[in-house]
Amino acid sequence: MYPPELVQPMKEDLLEVGFNQLTTADEVDEIIENSGESLLLVVNSVCGCAAGNMRPGVKISLTNDKVPETLGTVFAGVDADATAQARNYFLPYPPSSPSIGLFKDGKLVHFLERHHIEGATAEMIAENLAEAYNQYF
Repeated sequence: MYPPELVQPMKEDLLEVGFNQLTTADEVDEIIENSGESLLLVVNSVCGCAAGNMRPGVKISLTNDKVPETLGTVFAGVDADATAQARNYFLPYPPSSPSIGLFKDGKLVHFLERHHIEGATAEMIAENLAEAYNQYF
């Protein structure tokens, strides 16, 4: 577990742009079941690729004409139950932090694992997500 004061600024990075912080398994279930047509669910992390690539890429992707209706995030290493539950919805993909799941009508339709995020620029991640938004919404 990471100290709350260490991760709070990393959480705020996504909360400031409209993400819902999910801290329990029930909250994850609820957002999946009640997200409407579309949901972007992000597994946030303390790693450098989350700070340098993933979070900025996700935020840039939200400038696309089509974007998910609902935004949610769990924090790996902090919100253990919520993260484990999110990963259940990401199956058959293995656990990965950071990672990004895009859902349409409660079904996973697009997923970025850590190996898609590491070494990618924020712009590449944003472009990947924007293409998925355009395809599915």
